Amino acid sequence: MQKFDCIIIGGGLGGLTLSIQLAKKGYQIALLEKETYPFHKVCGEYIAMESWNYLINCGIQLPNLHLPRLEKLKVSAPNGNFIEHQLKPGGFGISRHKLDHLLALEAKKLGVNLIENCKVNDVTEINENHYLVHSNIETIEAKIVVGSYGKRSNLDVKLNRDFIQNKAKGLNNYIGIKYHVKANLPNDIIELHNFKNGYCGISKIEEEKYCMCYLTTAQNLKEHNGNIKKMEESVLYKNPFLKKYFTSFESFYEEPLAISQINFSNKTQHENGIIMLGDAAGLITPLCGNGMSMAMKAAKILSELLPQYFENEINKSHLTAKYVFQWKQNFSTRLWAGRKIQGVFGNEMMTNLLINAIKPMPFLVNKLVSLTHGKSF
Repeated sequence: MQKFDCIIIGGGLGGLTLSIQLAKKGYQIALLEKETYPFHKVCGEYIAMESWNYLINCGIQLPNLHLPRLEKLKVSAPNGNFIEHQLKPGGFGISRHKLDHLLALEAKKLGVNLIENCKVNDVTEINENHYLVHSNIETIEAKIVVGSYGKRSNLDVKLNRDFIQNKAKGLNNYIGIKYHVKANLPNDIIELHNFKNGYCGISKIEEEKYCMCYLTTAQNLKEHNGNIKKMEESVLYKNPFLKKYFTSFESFYEEPLAISQINFSNKTQHENGIIMLGDAAGLITPLCGNGMSMAMKAAKILSELLPQYFENEINKSHLTAKYVFQWKQNFSTRLWAGRKIQGVFGNEMMTNLLINAIKPMPFLVNKLVSLTHGKSF
């Protein structure tokens, strides 16, 4: 049986960058990913500038990729009324298909044992320094396990996590739909367009592509018999911007990518001895545009704490306590603000009123943006 210092379950931005940082420090890391790189993920592909230096430190030569800088924000209400605002410091656009693949190549180059097509079935805690991870490929062991597997996994059900049991309405049971499109829009703007029970973001990524991704309730889709196209025509098209975009932009996909059962309830940052990272630890609402930066910032925090644990400077309890404290210190306000904003956006009447009210008060928009973004790391 192979033995590692750390096993990371899930090869998204958090898991990949954590594996790279730990491998650079000489630790033996296994990264288990259920897909095969490169692959697409349902998410908006705006990354806040706070992550720029960290990604370069992870070996991604961002300046050489000539990516679009997103420095303006446009938000519309369902009735078509809109505001435009400068984003400071803004972000940049790159597809997950490209970025995850580049990070996976870097991780392999550094000696990370990256196992693809690997579905984790269970994790057994032998003691606080010894774990077995069972997958469809093999069973491997490590001193510690990190869960970085995204919004929802069968492992969450296995662990009987509280948010899986949470039936509260308003924060769970969303769906996400994503397209890559050819569009005639400025390169430097990210747009958010509201509709009944949802919102759609669109922004430039690499080459001549734009990411167009929207979030709505599962109920919206159910009312249209699971037909995405009918739902778009009946609900999204009521926003004049979205009607124009969906009827004029050419999609690079034959069918849109979709994900279901998205849940914004509170989560814990550790469960049954597993340390949680990224969306597995807490999911920010997509309209805040900062989930990817949060995942990478948490990976950086963990990459600085884990060596202390590996070198016996702190025990497992201290490691967990330090991580949870720093996680909450960095992200609690963002998640709280995201949930509050989520309660307004997608509500037709409230969004129409809000956009009209804040249009002459740009300082309020600045405040909302600052609540969901952090400093460069």
